[in-house]
Amino acid sequence: MDRARQPEPTMPVAAVARRLGVAPATLRTWDRRYGLGPSRHTGGKHRRYGAADIRRLELMQRALLRGASTAEAAHFALEATITDIPAETSHGVRAAPDRSVARRLRGAALAMDALATQRLLAAAIADAGAVAAWEIVIEPVLTAFGAGWHGTHAGAEAEYLLSESVLAALIRATPLLEQPRNARPVLLSAVPEERGALPLYALAAGLAERGISVQLFGTPPPAEVLAVAVRRSAPAAVVLRAQRTTMADGGLFSRLSRGHQRGRLFAWGPGWAGTRLPGKVELLPDLREAAERIEYVLLGR
Repeated sequence: MDRARQPEPTMPVAAVARRLGVAPATLRTWDRRYGLGPSRHTGGKHRRYGAADIRRLELMQRALLRGASTAEAAHFALEATITDIPAETSHGVRAAPDRSVARRLRGAALAMDALATQRLLAAAIADAGAVAAWEIVIEPVLTAFGAGWHGTHAGAEAEYLLSESVLAALIRATPLLEQPRNARPVLLSAVPEERGALPLYALAAGLAERGISVQLFGTPPPAEVLAVAVRRSAPAAVVLRAQRTTMADGGLFSRLSRGHQRGRLFAWGPGWAGTRLPGKVELLPDLREAAERIEYVLLGR
């Protein structure tokens, strides 16, 4: 018998309710309010749940168990179904990601669905590139989480899951370049004692997409260690990121240049706002312009 022509197995509402451990009336309510009902029709009057229908209900139930509201869980189940997300894309022209991806990413993190979170991130970066994915998808969701949980521990576990997933996705998107376009690397680091290195990983991935190799310190070293690293590796450029104004110190650049550092020096991040910088230090704005400016300075394009 041709297996391709066999109908997909389906289940009635009572069987699905037993599988999920909920009342049949609950499933009917979810169907009526949120459209999470069975999509298969039989010859009789009853509709039956297919595999995709059950998968959506399982996603909703998982979100509910993680503390999401019923409406949030339903939205996640409808938006974050990942069976149609491509694992790979061609290397053709990249389009900006749909902003709905950000909503789906937030829903996946709220549901503590690590697999969906990681696949959504991988697909966004593969489709649009690290810079566009950061601007349109990743940074808005991270910002929303930070604002939402300020002053409370509620939902903080989802923010931790998202941050770790973003870190892993950006590292995977930063390959080791066998033949980089730059002869000497670009050194990326946060200023000493600064927290939050994810923007640096996004910049590293964006530069790697341009064929530019980097040397990244995810954990910022003390000033004296950073100065030694700069002296020994002789990078083509140094980018220091400051997120908080209390951490920004323009004198750090002077310490880096004492060893006859010939590479370009860049300050990046909101922490540098209002900080007096040495004349040889260039202030970089957002992620996209940072990547483009570094590429131009190093390679003239």
